[in-house]
Amino acid sequence: MRMKRIAAVAAAAALALGMTACGDKADEGTGAGSKSFKAGSTMERLNKAQKIKVGTKFDQPGFGLKGLSGKPEGFDVEIAKLVVKELGIPEDKIEFVETPSKVREDKIADGSVDLIAATYTIKAERKERISFAGPYYEAGQNIMVKKDDTAITGPDAFKDGAKKVCSVTGSTPAEEIKKYVKDVATQLVLFDTYDKCRDALKGGQVDAVTTDNVILLGYIAKDEASFKMAGDNFTKEPYGIGVKKDDTDFRNFINDVLEKAFQDGSWKKAWDDTAGKFGATLGNPPTIDRY
Repeated sequence: MRMKRIAAVAAAAALALGMTACGDKADEGTGAGSKSFKAGSTMERLNKAQKIKVGTKFDQPGFGLKGLSGKPEGFDVEIAKLVVKELGIPEDKIEFVETPSKVREDKIADGSVDLIAATYTIKAERKERISFAGPYYEAGQNIMVKKDDTAITGPDAFKDGAKKVCSVTGSTPAEEIKKYVKDVATQLVLFDTYDKCRDALKGGQVDAVTTDNVILLGYIAKDEASFKMAGDNFTKEPYGIGVKKDDTDFRNFINDVLEKAFQDGSWKKAWDDTAGKFGATLGNPPTIDRY
């Protein structure tokens, strides 16, 4: 009888050890496992579902560009993956949804996506419809021109009313450049993606493209013979992660993930593996805005 009791205790210990090992794997983002979240929270819902929809751009080198794999690649994508990992959801359970600038708030409000990481500048007017976690990066607006252009050296070049500049509908850069153009109706050309702006510049339909510096650096890196930057950054653009309006628990959770990433090196690695390859400067981690 004593031998049977010893065998039973040994078996129970082995089972407990196995369950502990499984729990450790779950914490690494391989499944729900031992992850525990506040009842009724977005985090609990997503963890139980073991899937998530992430909105991002598909046309921005270094941040969100659909590559040969058929999936978007870039800094925004990697930042989103860090969040998903902490939710205990496997990476292959992420569904990436294309979210051009003009539809980002709509996609969040109607539930088409669970979060958006898409060069999404934090702005007061956007907070009227959605909430932001972050920022996780601060970009600056700049201008891209043809390699041989010497006339455009900054936004003031558009005040003469003769030169056309292209940007994307619903974007912060499109609104900002209006301060500098003499005639918005004839000088500002808007498309739904920056790829179309790049093609219009190359084809001579416009004289310049304006958006955040890191996006333009991505285009230049892929075609240095055709394009260059014109002048210095003239704005500051803090990038945040968009979530449902007033989902404070989810926003705080994401902010915690970002601060952890700032400290443990995963934020810098995400940059070095993506946008950092184009020569853009990462700088110090921005201060999280816990409003």
